[in-house]
Amino acid sequence: MSQTLRKQAVTAEDVAKRAGVSRAVVSRALSSNGSISPATKEKVLRAAQELGYQVNFLAQGLNRQRSHLIGVIVARIGDPFRSHLLEGLLHEIQRRGYQALVTEITGEQDLVTTLRRFTQFRVSGVIVTSGQPPEAIVNECVSQRIPVVGINRHPDIPLVDFVCSDNVSGARQAAEQLYHSGCRRFGWLNNCGSTWAGIQRGEAFFQALQQLGVDTQQQVRWFDAREEGYDGGFQAAQESDADLPEGIFCANAQLACGFLDGMRQRGKSAPADFHLIGFDNTPQSGQFSYQLTTLHQDVAEIANRALTRLLERAKNPLQPSRVEWVKVKLIHRQTSPQIG
Repeated sequence: MSQTLRKQAVTAEDVAKRAGVSRAVVSRALSSNGSISPATKEKVLRAAQELGYQVNFLAQGLNRQRSHLIGVIVARIGDPFRSHLLEGLLHEIQRRGYQALVTEITGEQDLVTTLRRFTQFRVSGVIVTSGQPPEAIVNECVSQRIPVVGINRHPDIPLVDFVCSDNVSGARQAAEQLYHSGCRRFGWLNNCGSTWAGIQRGEAFFQALQQLGVDTQQQVRWFDAREEGYDGGFQAAQESDADLPEGIFCANAQLACGFLDGMRQRGKSAPADFHLIGFDNTPQSGQFSYQLTTLHQDVAEIANRALTRLLERAKNPLQPSRVEWVKVKLIHRQTSPQIG
């Protein structure tokens, strides 16, 4: 038998014999669960390394009814903010001793299929960053003690926790910045298939302007992009008429960057001809060619809270749903500079 085949046949029982401990001690040492002295743990790890033993986390999941995997559901992973959020989640998942099982979806049926597949893998939890999981599928997860957390999703599903950026506060900050910059005619840019977060930002923007005394019926225009992201913003700029609002708020940074480039092609720029504020603070926002004033979402804090909620709900699956709002901060750049 070759050395490779011998390594593949090594079991936890072999490690226990090599280290001179029980099988239970090996399990505690390799899973970091339970009490064990540092010296004993080091002895077990050294024995496992010498024998070439590898922990089978999927097998552990079958034995314990859950694995060390956390499922993450995303859509349009090429979007700068979504990829930034995924990066933050992966870092936090690994920091806490788990591994991520990431699936990209294209629609609601993909979401249903993925959730069911995650239950087959006996994941320790599921984080949903895209789509709204049906309550019936969530109940299947709950019945198998698999917690579900949604990020920037509509918080209306029982037994699911949600972590959301404070869209209302962000929209208020944008409205106040534009108003105090001297703008009196405003625009709101979003795409026709907007997410819940985008819709909430728009509603909060209108409410904030009303509180500032703006007649939103007469002084606010709605720009409806036909596509998502940069292309949608660019087209919206190309199709807008000459009567441009003085201050424009965009549902996300990609729309804002596209709108900015579209207006530049028409010979207009911010802040000379209009003020522009985005949302997300993606790396592109800070590039020299954009210098976009935007709302910053704290990805590290979002990821931290999502994992905390996930692990807490795993201990008590039937606890009431909880929503956590993460603060956002207005980053002042050139498209709407700070006053004073």
